[in-house]
Amino acid sequence: MDLEGRKIAILVADQYQELEVWYPLLRFREDGADTVTVGAEVAQTYLSKKGYPVVSDEAIADAHVNDFDAVVIPGGWAPEALRQDPNMVRFVRDMHSAGKVVAAICHAGWMLVSAGIARGRRVTCYRAIKDDVIGAGGQYVDEQVVVDGNLITSRMPTDLPAFCREIKKALVSQAVAASAGSR
Repeated sequence: MDLEGRKIAILVADQYQELEVWYPLLRFREDGADTVTVGAEVAQTYLSKKGYPVVSDEAIADAHVNDFDAVVIPGGWAPEALRQDPNMVRFVRDMHSAGKVVAAICHAGWMLVSAGIARGRRVTCYRAIKDDVIGAGGQYVDEQVVVDGNLITSRMPTDLPAFCREIKKALVSQAVAASAGSR
């Protein structure tokens, strides 16, 4: 229960990649985190690329940065829809500005581009969108997981164990720093 007391948002939209939503959702819940799906609307069913449903726990309009410790942005084709929602883009940008963990995998690099937070950062993503990330000023590297400050990125579903390990490590480090600062 290393993540007890931590709250993680997982952004959802239609055409998400199944493992990139469900693997972190269940893993972080198992670690004790309050892990919630955040969509355009509350209690909306979103379908994965293969038709697997996920229901949003919270609407993006009700999601407040101060209530969360991290945001996970899954890939698939969902980031194309997520980046067209100004509330989603603002939430990601504000999480980043607040120094909270922003974790993006696969095509979620598109959200980093739209939120304006890729510039000057070491990032990885699915190779099909690396030119978009580079064009937005990101320093693309082809590695399983890349940590650059509060930004954590991975390439594809096979990178999920390393991706989630780094997210957990960052959240545990934040909790330790917060408790040390309150003494």
